[in-house]
Amino acid sequence: MSELKKILCVLSMAILLLAAAGCVQPDNTEMSEQEEQIVIEAQNDLLSLKQERIALVNAAIELIDEKGELAFPEFRENNSQWYHNDSYITIWKAEGIRVVYPPKASGEGEDVKDLEDYNGKPFGRMFIDTALSEEGEGWVHYYWPKPGEISPSKKCTFIKRTTIDNQTYLVNSGFYLDDYIYTNDLEDLEHFSRFGDVFIGNLFHPETTDKELEVNYSIAHVIIKPGKSIGPHMMTNPEVYYILEGEGVLYIEDVPFELSKGKLVHIPANSKQSTENTGDVDLEFFAINEPAWAEENEEMVE
Repeated sequence: MSELKKILCVLSMAILLLAAAGCVQPDNTEMSEQEEQIVIEAQNDLLSLKQERIALVNAAIELIDEKGELAFPEFRENNSQWYHNDSYITIWKAEGIRVVYPPKASGEGEDVKDLEDYNGKPFGRMFIDTALSEEGEGWVHYYWPKPGEISPSKKCTFIKRTTIDNQTYLVNSGFYLDDYIYTNDLEDLEHFSRFGDVFIGNLFHPETTDKELEVNYSIAHVIIKPGKSIGPHMMTNPEVYYILEGEGVLYIEDVPFELSKGKLVHIPANSKQSTENTGDVDLEFFAINEPAWAEENEEMVE
């Protein structure tokens, strides 16, 4: 199992462990049904979005079949069914010349077959290979900036082949995944200092996102510098620590628990706890709270 998959699996187990500790609604059956419904709705939203992209590309091809290249100006009309906000139709010739590109008309006529995304993925070649495959259509996933932005976002694009006379075209339309699915990168977190040389960054907290996620847990990335510690405190809710790097000791009601990479520890609610880095490198771990961490749930103790 890869390190990422292992961490995701552990985080899922940690959240389930917190739920089992009784820190969520007492009717576990009802909560499970609600969680299942949230997952189904999220899946349906993404599935519906993919179906919309496919339907838009197919509708564009129908218009091309009817009007040929005379249809191209219609795809450039802003606030139309073809082009609005981040949704638009793009058309390439099979050899890689972009002929319709509504967000930037000056980009039309460019040879884009060698385009690479921000991770070096050759999505230009992938567009062409997908359209010219036996199926004649498919999805390509890559990182590209939204119109008017600089930093890249993950984009999912549907490509399909069509022809006008003897010319083959690639008709495509995509969507940016982070408009619909919440993602975050550990490397991009802004950490703040607590307890001296202890740094905390919110990998996930529902109050810091701009999406209605209908969940109430938080995951913080905690870094304790060598020789430093988190002072004694209590949480009214249980916590789970999952150790990413380093070594240390977690004290729960003054009972020591050794910490090392890959170890998971459940801290019961209303327990006095403190954590010390006993190693020579940073002690890093995820601190998972359900309900999500809140200042009023924490009390410093002697």
